Amino acid sequence: MSSTVGQVIRCKAAVAWQPGKPLVIEEVEVAPPQKMEVRLKILYTSLCHTDVYFWEAKGQNPVFPRILGHEAAGIVESVGEGVTELVPGDHVLPVFTGECKDCAHCKSEESNMCSLLRINTDRGVMIHDGQSRFSINGKPIFHFVGTSTFSEYTVVHVGCLAKINPLAPLDKVCVLSCGISTGLGATLVAKPTKGSSVAIFGLGAVGLAAAEGARIAGASRIIDVDLNASRFEEAKKFGVTEFVNPKDYSKPVQRVIAEMTDGGVDRSVECTGHIDAMISA
Repeated sequence: MSSTVGQVIRCKAAVAWQPGKPLVIEEVEVAPPQKMEVRLKILYTSLCHTDVYFWEAKGQNPVFPRILGHEAAGIVESVGEGVTELVPGDHVLPVFTGECKDCAHCKSEESNMCSLLRINTDRGVMIHDGQSRFSINGKPIFHFVGTSTFSEYTVVHVGCLAKINPLAPLDKVCVLSCGISTGLGATLVAKPTKGSSVAIFGLGAVGLAAAEGARIAGASRIIDVDLNASRFEEAKKFGVTEFVNPKDYSKPVQRVIAEMTDGGVDRSVECTGHIDAMISA
């Protein structure tokens, strides 16, 4: 990779040209990293429902053409001016909510909403100069949440990268880049106490991670709510102790849980993004 340092890299990327239209595999130019930026080779990327949501662009500001993707793992190809914590060859995970490490939020134990690098779904360019690092024949292609991992190479602010052990299998740990850290982090931030009760709405990757967070915190009752009963056995490995399928009851599921727990759980974590589940939680 040393021969590419400072040079424009031409590689393949899946480009979303229009809302809801099939992604197109294109050859894109990826510019070198600028101040506080890192260019990395993406080896594995997975699909998160958030990518689909912004690809459909039914309820947000449409930013196109764009390279989506944010749950991934890769290796640093080169670094820009001011980057000292990473070097070429390091294994990293991109993170859509980064940390500058200097603002009040980054220094707080109660928040991770960095003033500089908090998620911004409308921004399709880099913070340093307001320009995109992607282009096709001179036409800019916009970034997505500062990561754009549906490309063989991408450029990310250094504060949006987490260095990992090079022995970790990148095809497995790529889900730590979003789904696992989202669920686990949400529950741990909610700080359930030892012996408390927690309800988890949804048993996808985020829900399983949320259950694991409740288990780590020492919750004694971890009640999962899901429409798919077949998920319960696997969920037990992540600490889930009880399962509730809303389809089995004629009354609202929140009332069922309130009756099970003599008034309600101590913490409730919603992991589906569905409005009805949010209301119930």
